[in-house]
Amino acid sequence: MSSASYSLPRWVEIGLLPVWNLLVALAVSAAVVLAIGHSPVQAFQVLVKGALGTPSGLGYTLYYATTFVFTGLAVAVAFHAGLFNIGGEGQGTFAGLGLTLAALYLAPQWPAWLLLPLMVVVAALFGMAWAAVPADLQAWRGSHIVITTIMFNFLAASLNAYLLVNVLRPAGSMAVESTPFPEAGRMPGLHDVAAWFGIEMLPSPLNLSSLLAVAACVFVGWFLWRSRLGYALRAVGSAPRAAEYAGIHPKRQILVAMAISGAMAGMVAVNELSGVQGKLALDFMAGAGFAGIAVSLMGRNHPVGIVLASLLFGVLYQGGVEVSFELPGFSREMVVTVQGLIVLFAGAMAMVSAPLFAKLFKGARRG
Repeated sequence: MSSASYSLPRWVEIGLLPVWNLLVALAVSAAVVLAIGHSPVQAFQVLVKGALGTPSGLGYTLYYATTFVFTGLAVAVAFHAGLFNIGGEGQGTFAGLGLTLAALYLAPQWPAWLLLPLMVVVAALFGMAWAAVPADLQAWRGSHIVITTIMFNFLAASLNAYLLVNVLRPAGSMAVESTPFPEAGRMPGLHDVAAWFGIEMLPSPLNLSSLLAVAACVFVGWFLWRSRLGYALRAVGSAPRAAEYAGIHPKRQILVAMAISGAMAGMVAVNELSGVQGKLALDFMAGAGFAGIAVSLMGRNHPVGIVLASLLFGVLYQGGVEVSFELPGFSREMVVTVQGLIVLFAGAMAMVSAPLFAKLFKGARRG
């Protein structure tokens, strides 16, 4: 049940309630940290310092956040059309294959200023293509989008493994990864860009894909709330029968929503492969597609909220690594547990406190 069912003011729904949920999540996480014999204050200090306290840590945090922005937007666009796209992992993986083929086979003939935009377009198109089949099955055959997108995650992973082992792996190499991309196929890092202007920055994985993430947020915000096609898409998501009665074609909107969603997920390949790894790896998505579900839920399926949730997840990922290094006995599994609690309370249980806030505001109005 949405918070709108409790007649909450808009600023409470999108502002106060998420902050409250985050505080509850941090309180429960602190109790868990205390129960395993560590100081919550010390753990929080190490986490924040590791994620935001150094230029390198901040670079890693923003790099993770860039990936989560893409996957969060992928989930949000589909959600507004009444679809639950769980296939971000597969769409990003297939986009990585397309991007890798473009980088390896076009780099010798194409300059970087032309190749890099082409690789972005190829990644988007391959992400769209992998989302198109589940979209078509949903629109024309009634197949459930959740089931088909999950299946396509496994198909993409299997195809990626097969091509890496049998086609893209360099001869004589035992590592399951492709030939490294030529320099023209590498997205410049932020420290590289700063060096062009004579500014010295410490190296980090943050690269120009972060600008793509900003552009994607602007585009999705404009598309969903400022364009006629976006209005039609949201109408189908809110009331399919009423939208169809009004002359909107639900099947067409399903295809459009999944195409844009797949393109957003495909942008992860640009950040991860072209921007950081410089080659196609076996599992470069590393759960980012599933994390995008929590990011989108926490961000209320809005680009601004998704950016904020992505930054939170970036802090948790980077800061969590520092916590596992700095605190003796604080294993990586404990970090994942704390991260999961924050996702649970701030994302999946986001509406649990809505009745309490509704009663408080109702009482305040009467008083």
